Amino acid sequence: MSREHWDREAATFDDEADHGLADPAVRAAWRALLLGVLPPAPARVVDLGCGTGTLTRLLTDEGYVVDGLDLSPEMVRRARAKVPEARFTVGDAADPPLEPAAYDVVLGRHVLWALPDPAAAFAAWAGLLVPGGVAVLVEGRWATGAGLPAEAAAAIVRGAGREATVQPLPDPALWGRAITDERYLLLSRH
Repeated sequence: MSREHWDREAATFDDEADHGLADPAVRAAWRALLLGVLPPAPARVVDLGCGTGTLTRLLTDEGYVVDGLDLSPEMVRRARAKVPEARFTVGDAADPPLEPAAYDVVLGRHVLWALPDPAAAFAAWAGLLVPGGVAVLVEGRWATGAGLPAEAAAAIVRGAGREATVQPLPDPALWGRAITDERYLLLSRH
């Protein structure tokens, strides 16, 4: 999807329960999920496809040092307003213009599936990690037919020479409603 598309989406992006995390129960569910798989703060995290910076805000509040990257200048503008203490870059997650081997965590939520070459993108993401760093990907295959099945995402990660552990995410607390499609967390350590 284009930069212009995401610029248009920015004004209403946070309306979805799992995007804006305005509902305290949804925010608490995401906090518990992420803190359960991330190394302890103040680990350095890059939030790829950060959107309006909601996960950046959540992790910054927990003591993490977070950089965000998004293709959309409007999303980044909103993220900077939401998390002024974080650093944000406008750029393509498929080839992030970021310092290699600088992050303890690469975080991507619903990003990998949308890229033209997910395998090449993940290889670039792995290059952002310090030795022993972890990739935390939240992806899915939605009822619309869009997305990336867990098996395909795990194959991409393993193809980059990294371990891949998939955790299904059916809990309605994460999404603000019951879901019937496939949503999962893929955790990758080297």
